Amino acid sequence: MLEGIVRESIDKQSTKQLRRDGYLIANIYGKGFANINAAFKSNEFIRMMKNKETIAFDVKVGGNTHKVVAQDYQSEPINGELLHVDLMAAMPNVRTTYSVPVTVEGTPKGLKNKGMFVFHKKRVPVKCVIENLPESFHFVIDDLDAGDNYLIKDVEMPNGVECFLHPSVPVVGVIKTK
Repeated sequence: MLEGIVRESIDKQSTKQLRRDGYLIANIYGKGFANINAAFKSNEFIRMMKNKETIAFDVKVGGNTHKVVAQDYQSEPINGELLHVDLMAAMPNVRTTYSVPVTVEGTPKGLKNKGMFVFHKKRVPVKCVIENLPESFHFVIDDLDAGDNYLIKDVEMPNGVECFLHPSVPVVGVIKTK
């Protein structure tokens, strides 16, 4: 479990000092949930994000444990260093918007026909309760030829999960190159 501290002050000077000390600035928020200004050790946060098994994970801040989902990141544009993260509290039985990652398996046959594989959407926005949230949308892409796509309508949504993108929006595909 990731452990963090509650930020007492949110002014610019104290935020800069926390970053110099190796902390990542975070906000934890949610429906019916008091916002928490927090900070986590940057290296621990990155290590935990790389090794996590599920979309939702537990954090301990100020003696309380919260189940959260990473919603947004801000990073330094030049060196890519992580500066800030928004964490949404995953409240049970509350419908919320989540971004579900897309995973693929295989090698498209369109690569031999001068095609290039692309992720049109690396994450698909869905609205559901945390109990119904899928870990990922998985595609087997061996049959994709140049010009073929998997669309939102091809994604199998579990019960209680609703995607609000148009059904003809592509998720992954092979585009033709010249």
